[in-house]
Amino acid sequence: MKLIILILCLVSQSVTASELPDLGDISQSSFSSRDEARVGSEIMRDIYANPQYYDDAELTDYLNNLGSRLVAASSESQRSFQFFVLKDNTLNAFALPGGYIGVHTGLIEAAQNESELAGVLGHEIAHVTQHHLARMIESQNRSILPSLAALAVAILAARSNPQVAGGAIAATQAVSIQKQLDFSRDNEREADRIGMQIMSAAGFDPNAMATFFERLQKYSRLYDNNAPAYLRTHPLTSERIADMQNRAANLPHKQVADSIEFQLMRTKLRVLNQSPSTAVTEFTDDVRDKRYADLTAAQYGLTLALMRAQKYDAAEAAYQKLRQSGRSSPIIDSLGARLKQNAGDINGALQRYHDARKRYPNYRPLVYSYADALLTAGQADNTVKLVTGIIAIHPDDYHLYQLQSRGYAQQGKDFLRHYAQAEAYAHQGNLTAAIEQLQIALKTHDGDFYQMSIAEARLKQLMAQNKADKQT
Repeated sequence: MKLIILILCLVSQSVTASELPDLGDISQSSFSSRDEARVGSEIMRDIYANPQYYDDAELTDYLNNLGSRLVAASSESQRSFQFFVLKDNTLNAFALPGGYIGVHTGLIEAAQNESELAGVLGHEIAHVTQHHLARMIESQNRSILPSLAALAVAILAARSNPQVAGGAIAATQAVSIQKQLDFSRDNEREADRIGMQIMSAAGFDPNAMATFFERLQKYSRLYDNNAPAYLRTHPLTSERIADMQNRAANLPHKQVADSIEFQLMRTKLRVLNQSPSTAVTEFTDDVRDKRYADLTAAQYGLTLALMRAQKYDAAEAAYQKLRQSGRSSPIIDSLGARLKQNAGDINGALQRYHDARKRYPNYRPLVYSYADALLTAGQADNTVKLVTGIIAIHPDDYHLYQLQSRGYAQQGKDFLRHYAQAEAYAHQGNLTAAIEQLQIALKTHDGDFYQMSIAEARLKQLMAQNKADKQT
């Protein structure tokens, strides 16, 4: 099922509808919201284990903050969404059942301003709020699922061996499947309309959606038959772009300044996509020649590049200039602390983390890095105290359980170590691994009666959930 739904999100579709419909609500008695959530969670379990999953805390936090701002302006503002990043230079984004939305790093870099990125996210949010995937399945009475299962296997095989792609996909009658999916042409146009409403209500420039899609369409002419991934999974027509432009013209024009976080995250990706030496040269030249849209972002890029090149003295000098640029962000403070840590000055790093936490107590990526530094310094007690307090506020954050487990391991508390790791796996959707960790925890001899009772109850809960998932 999980591969089937993933292909439903990614398979290319032909879009030629002449009118922008309002598809409205439909009954989801056969594929309910609960079904969507379960299937989405199953897909995410595999995505977490995929090498392309980009577990960068700062980038993920930024994307979820931007996404939350957009969701708050949607018709389903109370619905839970989760935004995640795949390390892939192609321009792509996609929606999964259950409110999961993936974005490729290449698309984030390609967006020339934050409103363009907001336009793409708004479009994907609309796919979820309008239940397009459920409609696709229900319209075919699930008859499409066996064919899509075969197509999923073919596409996954093609990722590792492109030479077999043509024959494998032809063998699954991809043309027939394509015709079955043609109804979704209206979904794309509805997502345009709803997405534009969402981004405009959230305070972004609605013109940016049409601008970004139009630029992608122009770029596609340079690719011949190998168009950017986003154009293959979200095919564009001149009519769709014209429709977006007309709708934007009827909305108030907005001059929207990019957030510092948007500028810093795009710069970070730009640095990490190059060799350290190349990045140092590029950002040194940019800063010297004033070739930048934002001075703070340029100084941040230079500092990060120098740190990656292990030129720590030069990186520290660049960081001090960065601090004087006039703009502040926990991302900047975190870079300064990591710089000290990478340079071997763990005490200096801890002091910077401590000071940054005072300024930004709710920024979780800072907590992750601070806890890691505390563990490096052998301060397991402080690590456990720090992350346990944050877990009480954010009980679904698997990063915190992973850090908690490491802290308990350093303390020599085997039961608590495995119990915390079990929670980390459980919140990643990997119930099998979570069950194994709880079984190991129950075989240790350092848990008290109360802790063992909790672990036994949790084990029964996860085993029942795992059994139910396998039966559906």
